[in-house]
Amino acid sequence: MAIVGGEGAWFETKDQGRWLDFGSLSYQANLGHGQKRIAEAIKAQCDELLLTVPSGLYPAKTALANALLAKAPPGFTKVFFTLGGSEAVENALKIARLVTGRHKTISRYRSYHGATMGALALSGDYRRPVLEPVGVGAVHVLDCYESRLPGGATTIEGGGSAESIARTMELEGPRTIAALFVEPVPGQNGCLVPPGGYWDGLRAACDAHGTLLVADCVLNGFGRLGTYYGFESLGSASPDLITVSKGITGGYAPLGAVLVHERVAKHFDDHVLYAGLTFYGHPLGVAAGLEALRIYEEERLISRAAELGRAFAASLASLQDRHPESLPRTRARGLLGAFELAVDDARFAAITKAMNDARLYVHVNKHFKTIVLAPPLVATEADLREGFARLERVLDGAR
Repeated sequence: MAIVGGEGAWFETKDQGRWLDFGSLSYQANLGHGQKRIAEAIKAQCDELLLTVPSGLYPAKTALANALLAKAPPGFTKVFFTLGGSEAVENALKIARLVTGRHKTISRYRSYHGATMGALALSGDYRRPVLEPVGVGAVHVLDCYESRLPGGATTIEGGGSAESIARTMELEGPRTIAALFVEPVPGQNGCLVPPGGYWDGLRAACDAHGTLLVADCVLNGFGRLGTYYGFESLGSASPDLITVSKGITGGYAPLGAVLVHERVAKHFDDHVLYAGLTFYGHPLGVAAGLEALRIYEEERLISRAAELGRAFAASLASLQDRHPESLPRTRARGLLGAFELAVDDARFAAITKAMNDARLYVHVNKHFKTIVLAPPLVATEADLREGFARLERVLDGAR
């Protein structure tokens, strides 16, 4: 696909015309396409500073760190910048090992934490087994999520629970787990929204075992779930580390970060943090991130995503109720949603091809026959209606 431009929730391709982006590209285009403000911010940074050392200070870097911490829960005091999400997870893993002196981790089977080998070891989905062995100490547990059934009833699935994770910590050996890595809502694995009480239960399990809770918000962050980092609506508990990327710049430049709570950061007052990156806090990525955060704030895009999310969820539920046999389960939170397809392989392939033919960009998870939706936060109500209208036509044509 040769993307040559775009505006808002739409992008233009060289050979296939105009597409409605119902996936925010690789989930990073929260701010949509054609954001000239970020382009101008990058250009302005080119005239100020382009080269520095990883430990170097300059105004935009300090401003971005402070802006990120201002939106985090109380007690977060440090930021470690990276080039992307995988590196954010890698460095969160390093921090957890250094602080706890342990090497084991727990993460879920239907999860994705990154493409580098340490992050991939944490990942539970189909991308890990083909590259094993990828790391030591990674323990995987079952998921726990709530699905909507046709008609509006809900069911809790996955087989896991916060209590079962606590039990896993006990079985692995007392106080041997460095960190529990969780996406608040796993995205590409099917928008797996946990039931009430789950998030706070994870915090309790970690506290009981001296384990750090890492919220992997690379996909969830910056409004995707209708809150700033994504975990805020799941409970009152605060994590120890937060990893972010993707929406931090809206995809306009490479950047990631680990936000570190003071109870973890204070360890490095007296100990060396054995982590470093040549392009740590690179001025171009930082300039894009700082301008992106200004746009989120000035255009109220986080709260707007929560508001649009209600219409988004209602449209998804309505689609399911009109196709109850084909769409047995749906899930949604903010501007992230998914529907499972109860169809054979041939029909699944036909449906996904029809979505491409309709120039509707979505995420296809063929392993679970699930379609994941993640429109940009700048999408209009008309864009959402058009997207669901195209989905309706595709499903009607595949009956």
